[in-house]
Amino acid sequence: MTLAPPRGSARPLIETRPLRHPDPTDAGTMTKRGWWLVALNLLIPGSAQVLAGNRRLGRFGLGATLLAWFLVIVAAGLALFARPVVLWLTVGAGWFSAVVLTLVQVLMIGYIVLWAVLTFDVLRMVRLVRIPGPSKLAIPLVALLLLGLVGTGMGYAASYVGTARGTISTIFGQSGPSLPPSEGYYNILLLGADSGEGRDSMRFDSISVVSVNATTGAVTITGIPRELPNAPFSEGSPMQELYPNGFEGHSSDSCGWNGWMNHVRNAAEICREDNGQSLYPDAAAHGSDAGIEATKDAAEGVLGIEIPYYVFVDMHGFAALVDALGGVDINVTERLPKGGPPDGTDPYDVDAWATGWIEVGQQHMDGDTAQWYARSRYTTSDWDRMKRQRELQEAILAQFTPQTVLTRFNEVASAGTALISTDLPQDKLPEFFELMTKARKHTVTTVELTPDNGVDEFEPDYAFIHDLMQQTLHPPTETPAP
Repeated sequence: MTLAPPRGSARPLIETRPLRHPDPTDAGTMTKRGWWLVALNLLIPGSAQVLAGNRRLGRFGLGATLLAWFLVIVAAGLALFARPVVLWLTVGAGWFSAVVLTLVQVLMIGYIVLWAVLTFDVLRMVRLVRIPGPSKLAIPLVALLLLGLVGTGMGYAASYVGTARGTISTIFGQSGPSLPPSEGYYNILLLGADSGEGRDSMRFDSISVVSVNATTGAVTITGIPRELPNAPFSEGSPMQELYPNGFEGHSSDSCGWNGWMNHVRNAAEICREDNGQSLYPDAAAHGSDAGIEATKDAAEGVLGIEIPYYVFVDMHGFAALVDALGGVDINVTERLPKGGPPDGTDPYDVDAWATGWIEVGQQHMDGDTAQWYARSRYTTSDWDRMKRQRELQEAILAQFTPQTVLTRFNEVASAGTALISTDLPQDKLPEFFELMTKARKHTVTTVELTPDNGVDEFEPDYAFIHDLMQQTLHPPTETPAP
């Protein structure tokens, strides 16, 4: 008997609802229903349960989905229209940034777990035993494949968030005071040394200063020869009290040094009983040491500019960063040997100890080749090596594209924590990221303190160098003709 609808109504009292109350004997309906549930679970997780299953679970899943969409839209909006806010929240707010990143990672992992629960619940609701033919196998395979693809993608994203949090806390765990730009520039001392076995003195093989225009992001890299003699120290430096006439050498059977720039660390730290703590008592608390602070003061005296921060690159792990970036492109103009002479070997008998050669021509270098390109010195001058190091710095900067960093994020972050230390304050990171973006619009300017630029390698005129830096960083502007 069929119940008639009430007068004035066009719908029956009893109606078929295929999603929630399907006819299990209708194979076609059951198959279509199964595909619809899988599609709904993919497009709007939780909606399948609301329409055809456990409404409580469905409402929870749907609420989580809507919240996730809302947060993604808000994050995208901030990234497009208020990027400094996103950078501050994620990298520039100290411990609060770590909390934010941890919360994001937990929410992402939690949503992956929830979506897996919803997917398996959908497969229960499909009633595979009632579905005939190939669809009985295809529906669960498609559902699990989609779960795997989406879950893996979100899992990678969660791991990126965790890696970012760990990298930031490792590299920027200790930092110096946050300071405004000096004369319109952020000046950073960039040091390179090999911390491998037998390098207990840790003399700096590469010394340069990166000056970033605080408005335009334009970058100037100034190379300081490691053998630059008699460097003056900046006003107020504790090293200036010890060496008022410039850095001098000292002979000792146990621990001596010459008057070169890369021996400042010996005098300030390595050869002192207290490792320089009396000279620079706050260095360790700011993620630095006496040798680095003394080298900063020497670089300030040499260039005549303020240098509040440093970045130290361990050349022993330099190759890992180049490999993480996918290699660098360099035009080699002179054949160079790989490897170094063993003790007791004539360093200039290159054929006797070279482990390989870097040939002339355009090359895509891996990390090992790039490392030897930066370090090779027995067949060329120190000036040539400085030029090659600057080429590599520019090539690495060119590789730091958003695409490269995103696709190789874990590798780049892992290499960075292994080879980099710095006293850059974390609250400056949002501003520095913005400046890096601007820097890509400019050509890097390089200045080498070499005879080619009028700098005497034996008796440098530091007043001349100060003028050279002022003209480079603050070029005179042409006055328009009246």
